[in-house]
Amino acid sequence: MKPQPVTIVGAGLTGPLLALILARRGFPVTLYERRPDPRTAGVEAGRSINLALSARGIRPLEHAGVYGEVEPLLIPMRGRLVHERSAEPVLQPYGQRAGEVNYSVGRAALNRVLTEAAARAGAELRFGQRCLGLDPAGDRLRFRDEQSGQVHETASDAVIATDGAGSVLRGALAEAGAAYVRVEPLDHDYKEMTLPGVAGRHALAPDALHIWPRGGFMLIALPNPDGSFTMTLFLAREGPQSFAALAEAPAAERFFAEQFPDLRAHLPRLLADFRRNPEGTLATVHTVGWHLGGRVLLLGDAAHAIVPFHGQGMNAGFEDCAVLDHLLERCDEWQELFSTFERLRRPNTEAIARMALENYLEMRDSVRDPHFLRRRQLAFALEKRFPDRFIPRYSMVMFHPEIPYLEALRRGQCQLEILEELDRRRTPSGEVDLRLAEARVRERLPAIPAD
Repeated sequence: MKPQPVTIVGAGLTGPLLALILARRGFPVTLYERRPDPRTAGVEAGRSINLALSARGIRPLEHAGVYGEVEPLLIPMRGRLVHERSAEPVLQPYGQRAGEVNYSVGRAALNRVLTEAAARAGAELRFGQRCLGLDPAGDRLRFRDEQSGQVHETASDAVIATDGAGSVLRGALAEAGAAYVRVEPLDHDYKEMTLPGVAGRHALAPDALHIWPRGGFMLIALPNPDGSFTMTLFLAREGPQSFAALAEAPAAERFFAEQFPDLRAHLPRLLADFRRNPEGTLATVHTVGWHLGGRVLLLGDAAHAIVPFHGQGMNAGFEDCAVLDHLLERCDEWQELFSTFERLRRPNTEAIARMALENYLEMRDSVRDPHFLRRRQLAFALEKRFPDRFIPRYSMVMFHPEIPYLEALRRGQCQLEILEELDRRRTPSGEVDLRLAEARVRERLPAIPAD
């Protein structure tokens, strides 16, 4: 496809990576963002401080030639460190190979690296520009300068919307009848708090994602390079155990003291953050119709925002960028490119949206269930025995970007059925029928081609 002017709206994380990729191909790129330049401004209040980067997100960064700049920002996490109320924390490794780790990364630092890389590649960056909408034909965009208040219009051969879960341009496509949008809110909200380091050192083990699972809710903590942890409480919005029930300070103090006794020494700081920080909402966005002809395309969260419980929102957005780049080798014009992109990506993003919701139940409850833990150990054993056929679903999603999300969902369901059958048929002494295991695996799980 010959380089043509492209306008990208939204410079959170996916927008700058896409701008970098397209600029390196010679496309004249203009990137608009309502917030100030992240290279000079502070972190926006209420946005998640750090994120989990997995192999699926690393591959597009490598493809764009920027991973070497991102790598120093990363803190490896080997697994989930599960904190029960009355027991020592237990590490549940993410995988059983040395490289099967996820990485905690600060949003602001990652945003700065990607933004600077896009600028170096030749993308024109325009900050403080709020997108107000799109004309019905999709030919012109309207922006308001956040400092002067002046409204102006611009035109481009193609517009790609990476303006996040609350996408203005997704709303414009829906209003034009080009997109059908269904927002599925979660009845749980979240609040972030900071657990400071001690003399620059982490107060908890820094090589894990910490989870305090409590059945209907949970607290998690991700490490930061400065020795602190970002802690996030996921809790129902309303009800007996909810944010609404913790509106008064004494109730919140009792709740934290009872539910998280191992954090007692840190309660004053956590409670101060809890009272001060905003309560965020969570939702899954389902969109049918990601494009308006060959003029406008939705990408990343603008097309398929998901809840954060599989750590794949950012990773899926980065994967979008890589898929679009590969399609530029096959497609001759924007209409073909945009329609092919939606056809290939939408089934996969619907699959990860479903798995993200399921993973919330696993994280807040199942990680404590003996039946779940027994199946998990059996899954690892089958992976060792049949490494080209049986890969736990979590590992497929996080560590095997060559396996599409939809295939991970499908194979994961087959594997769950095999695990449940083998678990039911254990001998009284707990042994698994390995001949039956081999028969089921070979019968139901075709070998995965080497990447």
